[in-house]
Amino acid sequence: MMKVLLNAKAMRWVWVGVFVVEAFSVAAQERAIELRRKLLDPNGDVMVAAHRAAHALYPENSIDAIREAIRLNVDIIEIDVKVSKDGVPFLMHDRTMDRTTNGKGDPEELTWDALQRLSIVDKGKVTRLKIPSLETALNAAHGKVLVDLDLKTDRIDDVIRIVERTDMQDDVLFFDSDFSVLQKVQNKNANFMIMPRAYSAAQADSAIMLFDPPVVHIDFDCYTHETIGMIKGSLARVWINALGEPDEDIKSGKPKRALKKLLSNGANVVQTNEPALLIMALKKSKTEAYD
Repeated sequence: MMKVLLNAKAMRWVWVGVFVVEAFSVAAQERAIELRRKLLDPNGDVMVAAHRAAHALYPENSIDAIREAIRLNVDIIEIDVKVSKDGVPFLMHDRTMDRTTNGKGDPEELTWDALQRLSIVDKGKVTRLKIPSLETALNAAHGKVLVDLDLKTDRIDDVIRIVERTDMQDDVLFFDSDFSVLQKVQNKNANFMIMPRAYSAAQADSAIMLFDPPVVHIDFDCYTHETIGMIKGSLARVWINALGEPDEDIKSGKPKRALKKLLSNGANVVQTNEPALLIMALKKSKTEAYD
C-alpha cells in the first residue's frame, strides 16, 4: 500500500514538472509573439539588439553569449552566419577564422567536421568552446528572442533550410547590404522579414520600394528627420548602431549623451555591444521622463 502511495505521490510531482515545463514553453512563445508585434509597430518603444549576442562576458557569436543576451532580456540578438564547405551554416563574423579560433584561413573552405576540431579564441585566449552551428543557435533562441541574421554568405538555401527546420521563420530578420542577396531570400518566401542596409536617403527609398521591410538599417551619415520620416512613413522601424562612440559614452557613465545621439532623430532599434548598460540607460531615461 505504501508503495502505491509513493508512486502516486511521485506521479503528482511528475505532472507538476510537466505543467511547469509546458507553462515555461508557453511563456517563452508568448514573448516571441510579443516581440514580433513590437517590432512591427514602427512607433513603438526603442528595441535593444545585442551585437554578436552579449559578448562582454562570453565569446562573440557563441551559445553562451546568446543565452546571456536572453537573460538580459534584450529584444533582438545579432549573429553572423557563414556556411561550411559541406553546407552547414555556422556562426562567425570575420572573412578568416584567425581572430576568433585557433585555425587559419577561410572557414567556408572547411567541412563542418574540420571546423569542429577547432576551438573558439576569445580576447586572445583559447577556450574549450566550439564553433556553434546556426541550428544550435536558433534552437537556443527559439521563442525567447528575435534574431538578426547578418548574412556573411551568399549560400542562402542552406541558411533558409535551417531557419525553417528550427521553425524560426517568424522570428528572424535577414540582414545584408547586398540587395541582390536579400532579393534571393525574399524570392524564397515573401513572408520572411528582410532588413536592408541603407547608406543614403535614396538607398533607403529603394530598399522600401524593393522589400517593404519591417526595419531599415541606416548609418549616421543619413540619420536625418527626412530619412526617418520616409522610413516610418512606410511603416518600418529605424535601426541605428551604438557601436563606437555611443557605446563608449554608455560605458564611461555618459548615457544621456549617448541616447541623445542615438535617438534624437527618431531611431527606435539600437544595436549595441553593451546591452545591459543600454537597457539600464533606457529604463532610467523613461522613468525620468515621467518624473
